Amino acid sequence: MKLMICVVQNRYRTAMEEGLKANNYRMTELASSGGFLKKGSTTFLIGITEEDVENLQQTMQQICLAQEKQKGQSKETASRYTSFLIDVKDSLPFFQLHER
Repeated sequence: MKLMICVVQNRYRTAMEEGLKANNYRMTELASSGGFLKKGSTTFLIGITEEDVENLQQTMQQICLAQEKQKGQSKETASRYTSFLIDVKDSLPFFQLHER
């Protein structure tokens, strides 16, 4: 099992949320702020299987491209979103330390 942490420019937030739901991805959405992408952003936490990682990445790219086609190209296409992939088993020691 993998955890995808995806920080999305707010310009793509609604399209990303709707597109991921339409493709049956379950996620948690967190409002985030700060200068990470130098714009307002939203963070999605998505649990996926290892076999689905490439499909998810392609889906996210297609969602952003479709949004740009519909609303116009962004000047900052290099920072549509950024994502981090974490193996869930790597996070287990952290959670075990906090058990009571």
